[in-house]
Amino acid sequence: MLIGEVARRSGVSARMLRHYESLGLLHPSGRTGSGYREYSGEDIRRIFHIESLRSLGLSLREIGRALDDPGFTPSALVDDLIRQTRERIAAETELLTRLRRIDAAEPAGWEDVLQAVAFLQALGSRSAAARQRAALSSVDEVPVPVEALVEAVLRETDPNVAGALRWALARSGDAGTALLAEGLGSPVAAVRERAVRSLAEMPGDESTARLRHALADPDPAVRGHAAAALGARGVADAVPALIDMIVEGRNDTDAADVLSLLASDTATTAPAPRVSTTPAAARIATALVERLAHHATEAPARVRLTQALADIPGSTASRALVELSRDGDRAVALTAGYLLQLRGGH
Repeated sequence: MLIGEVARRSGVSARMLRHYESLGLLHPSGRTGSGYREYSGEDIRRIFHIESLRSLGLSLREIGRALDDPGFTPSALVDDLIRQTRERIAAETELLTRLRRIDAAEPAGWEDVLQAVAFLQALGSRSAAARQRAALSSVDEVPVPVEALVEAVLRETDPNVAGALRWALARSGDAGTALLAEGLGSPVAAVRERAVRSLAEMPGDESTARLRHALADPDPAVRGHAAAALGARGVADAVPALIDMIVEGRNDTDAADVLSLLASDTATTAPAPRVSTTPAAARIATALVERLAHHATEAPARVRLTQALADIPGSTASRALVELSRDGDRAVALTAGYLLQLRGGH
């Protein structure tokens, strides 16, 4: 079979067949009387073998080794091809993600595109200072891809950079809220914690709803950040988690401050007098007393719970402190007595 017919039947151009021959990959079995190359059935099979291996991504040199070395074992080469393919897919996926993010920023011109590219590169920098500068760049001047901000804040470990990223996200509007909610579904507790801390700085009902969902998170740090944020927003559902924080001794002072804010029943007017009891104050004082009475609550936790009653206004908290001033645990009794003196005997 002459080269032209081989090319038609195999789909490999005559030029490529000559290239294979020049590399020693393919040797026509004979020549016609006029000197034309003549290919046998075995040559045709070798051509198909070459093309099959090329389709797997092997170089022509690797194909030559595979076909001509009797001791050649394909496993190592195939493993290497798998690695190379994964790396190529990862690179292409990263490029696609970058392009989508630039497109989502709706650049008005090439200058916006170039600014977005520079922003994305800075967000991925190894330098914490460069990442922080990118986060603090004015969102009015740079078309910020919100997805990139969310991904960055969910992976950021530097506290200063994370704070700047949360600030940038809070300025980006509602778009980041739904994306951060996806972070709450991460199997990694640290990622969920970063998502909650970012949601805590996002205004609006949607972020509040997401934070309520985080109150059921299995990780105490995630629950704690959600509770503190919700309490600051006046959400009473946060009370049990805040009391848990006091019992566990985890940011217990901050938790007590948030309970005091919730107990005042207002965040915008002057604090309520100590002698008046708001419905919220009564509920919170009752919840603290119930936890104090729980048999599983250990002595140090009972002292912290007693201290938390100090800033809860109203008669319910005062009566509880009177009872606690006679408690069998001396530390609890002394703490309650001291707090009663500060409340003027109420």
